[in-house]
Amino acid sequence: MSKIALVDDDRNILTSVSMTLEAEGFEVETYNDGQSALDAFNKRMPELAVLDIKMPRMDGMDLLQRLRQKSAIPVIFLTSKDDEIDEVLGLRMGADDYVKKPFSQRLLVERIRALLRRAEAGPADAAEPEAETRIMVRGNLVMDPLRHAVKWKGKDVSLTVTEFLLLQALAQRPGFVKSRDQLMDVAYDDQVYVDDRTIDSHIKRLRKKMRAADEEFSAIETLYGIGYRYNEE
Repeated sequence: MSKIALVDDDRNILTSVSMTLEAEGFEVETYNDGQSALDAFNKRMPELAVLDIKMPRMDGMDLLQRLRQKSAIPVIFLTSKDDEIDEVLGLRMGADDYVKKPFSQRLLVERIRALLRRAEAGPADAAEPEAETRIMVRGNLVMDPLRHAVKWKGKDVSLTVTEFLLLQALAQRPGFVKSRDQLMDVAYDDQVYVDDRTIDSHIKRLRKKMRAADEEFSAIETLYGIGYRYNEE
């Protein structure tokens, strides 16, 4: 039974969404502000967190930033209808997905299941387990899918599940272009709709993390209007 943390200052959302998730077989812990959630996470980390952005004491952005210092668990943001800036900023900070309010609870459940499947199964493709799970070396990059570990020039780089999947997809075939649609297929289930901006935000966050390890990192190339390419260094 996967433990889901639901953090929102709207008690109606906490009640209705927690009932839906429990009916789907999840264990749910609810919190009405970011600070109380963080205190609980320090004692026991959930398998996935759903965070509202605007909350008292500590908002969702601050909570995500604190969370990413110690964990790469999947995170879904709940955003208000017109807050596109929050969506992009949240993805750049390390969120895996976002859902706009008002939202379909069924859609939220499907997105939670999609992220949990990737987190639990890892990036391995069941059709090619041996090829997909062995350690991959591409120049200065070393990726270990079974341990969800990434090294660049010998330095550890902490990636979210989505970031790991995107980097793995690009690095598997250096020099070959991956379109945004292809990358969306890698990172999300077919039933989960995301737009181009979501992939772009994940790539920007991924680059930022790699450049924190090496400020001259340039292995991920943008081909405007086409997609992205990994160039082995």
